[in-house]
Amino acid sequence: MTTTSLTAPPSQKTNARAVGTFAPDRPLGPLEIERRALGPKDVRIDIKFCGICHSDIHFARGEWGEVPYPAVPGHEIAGVVAAVGSDVTSFGPGDRVGVGCMVNSCRECENCLAGNEQYCLAGNTQTYGSVDRDGTITYGGYSEHVVVDEDFVVSIPDGLELAAAAPLLCAGITTYSPLRHWNAGPGKHVGIVGLGGLGHMAVKIAKAMGAEVTVLSQSLRKQQDGLKLGADDYYATSDDATFETLASSFDLIVNTVSAGIDIGRFLALLKTDGALVNVGAPPEPLPVPAMQLILQRRTFAGSAIGSIRETQEMLDFCAEHGIGADIEMVSADQVNDAWERVLASDVRYRFVIDNATLAVRR
Repeated sequence: MTTTSLTAPPSQKTNARAVGTFAPDRPLGPLEIERRALGPKDVRIDIKFCGICHSDIHFARGEWGEVPYPAVPGHEIAGVVAAVGSDVTSFGPGDRVGVGCMVNSCRECENCLAGNEQYCLAGNTQTYGSVDRDGTITYGGYSEHVVVDEDFVVSIPDGLELAAAAPLLCAGITTYSPLRHWNAGPGKHVGIVGLGGLGHMAVKIAKAMGAEVTVLSQSLRKQQDGLKLGADDYYATSDDATFETLASSFDLIVNTVSAGIDIGRFLALLKTDGALVNVGAPPEPLPVPAMQLILQRRTFAGSAIGSIRETQEMLDFCAEHGIGADIEMVSADQVNDAWERVLASDVRYRFVIDNATLAVRR
């Protein structure tokens, strides 16, 4: 990749059209935000597409804590480099790139030094709603462009369509990371709880890793979809017989849903030494029966996105295996409707905003 000098003076901030909200109970609408000046290690990205994640809704509506309004969500960003700082070595104008859930970290703690900046002990800088290094609040990808430190930008391989790659920056890495960490692969039986934005990626990735994959969904409504995505089996968790049939069957279960589930029933589906890993983030605590863990040395764990290195690894893996998200494209003025459909589980399987439509929102 080539590097060029700055195309704008380092001191020049830029304005960008965006979609955001000023209060938890207000719909999203057009607004204008200010992006920081391009620094020596920064990359300015023209955002082409941005996925819509359920986390965007939780954040903007204040369901995960205090929000610095105005809020501009979006952490599944795919675009093209517009300009780079003088010290940037990894990217040049025209490169296809992505930005996920974080844009910085302390770089000094034990986890950061080990390449696990997603678990930064000081707290990583989130793509939206965090205090950035210059003291400003970060705004997400529901906008025209973004300025990000090159160390938190990843390359999108040519084999991936940009629109289908955008959700990989959250849904893809959020499921890839636990599947890789808990060694999903040949000879392993993996259960995926839920077949939504996260779940459909988990099925594709686990199957490409060589695992036997079973979807565990509340109903059989999406059964044909699950099998087409690569699942070997599909069971309804609303049927008590499922828990009898599949008792002690799984090496790994990845729970992708953001609602409460009966953890004890799902732990009973694990083999000895099996792991149930939560990547969905329900707002209420999940009670865990200790005996289900103790008697078969089972594990109940969590996993948050992945490191930058692992995110690049995931993108390369998806390109190699021809994996992209199943998406439905929406324009900037359709985001409120899309959010309501996300809440109603009425999307197969990820909404993606065409950011070119921001230009007409004046």
